Amino acid sequence: MSDVAHDHGPNCGCESCGDPRSMDFLDRYLTVWILGAMAIGVGLGFVAPSVTEPIRDLHLVEIGLIAMMYPPLAKADYSQLRAVLSNWRVLGLSLVQNWLIGPTLMFGLAVVFFGGVVPGLPARPEFFLGLVFIGMARCIAMVLVWNELAEGSTEYVTGLVAFNSLFQIVTYGVYVWFFGLFLPPLLGMETLVAGIETFDVTPMQVLEAIVVFLGIPFVGGFLTRYAGTRVKSEEWYDETFVPKIDPLTLVALLFTVVVMFATQGESIVASPGDVLLIAVPLTIYFVVMFFVSFGMGKGIGADYSTTTAIGFTAASNNFELAIAVAVAVFGVGSGVAFTTVVGPLIEVPVLLALVNVALYFQRRFDWSGATTGRLDGSPSAPPAEDD
Repeated sequence: MSDVAHDHGPNCGCESCGDPRSMDFLDRYLTVWILGAMAIGVGLGFVAPSVTEPIRDLHLVEIGLIAMMYPPLAKADYSQLRAVLSNWRVLGLSLVQNWLIGPTLMFGLAVVFFGGVVPGLPARPEFFLGLVFIGMARCIAMVLVWNELAEGSTEYVTGLVAFNSLFQIVTYGVYVWFFGLFLPPLLGMETLVAGIETFDVTPMQVLEAIVVFLGIPFVGGFLTRYAGTRVKSEEWYDETFVPKIDPLTLVALLFTVVVMFATQGESIVASPGDVLLIAVPLTIYFVVMFFVSFGMGKGIGADYSTTTAIGFTAASNNFELAIAVAVAVFGVGSGVAFTTVVGPLIEVPVLLALVNVALYFQRRFDWSGATTGRLDGSPSAPPAEDD
């Protein structure tokens, strides 16, 4: 999705680097294409609700997600991962953002909007649990796309995704239980969980999702780079092969959006008010997490590409995992599953808008002298002058 013949990185001095005007036609109007794909998916699911059965039977959502993640992972320079994982300042910051700030913020928003503690907003237990399912699932898929579009560090986002995935295997079930069932009664919200059967999210369910959505494209991308650079060369791989597979990310993204929203098209059309109600806390969450995380990254002296990887890793959520677990535990027709499907409906346009915010920050702020996250230890070059 980028011009790899010339490394338009965040420290490049060319005038077009980071400028949305330098994007090709497809990338420049990506918001339009995704919104169109959403409309097609919702319309298809509403007009022909039976289409959801072959989508599930053929695992079309899973196939689309894997195909979408492959190009960014195939572009990553895995020889740099050791340097990425050795930067404890960046890793520690990501842990705080993803496993302390993010879950706590989402829980707070779920309580305010669906906990029955605010006059005029009745308790909606299933919507509450749906937000908890989303908030506890840290992103392992879409963040690669947002980071790619915002010209963040592919190596850092790959390392952070893999790093946080390890924690997700161990902690997701515990976090859902703690924030979803254990904490509300302690805060005097017993009615919030009344009528909802106790559920059990096992580490194996999380592990299976990670193996499918991260493991397969990760291994495929690694082997592709390893074979390509050795059979041919680094230059051939980056300048000839990568541009050929780049469009696959956009095609797979649009395909995934269509089939994903087709599975809930009937519910979305039937309950537009509920969609808007769920959209409010989700929008607040994505925006707050991005600005807080981006600010924290710049605050530790990270360069633009690293700061962007940190920001989008924390602001995104693993809606694939949330949907899969919600459907497995409560069923496809439940309010919990409905809430998790609304998640990407809101995340996609909001995160696309934040991509443009990140690119603006790239041009607006002075990144010269930033060394944290620089794999070669050198300071960042001064940003290009605005036209």
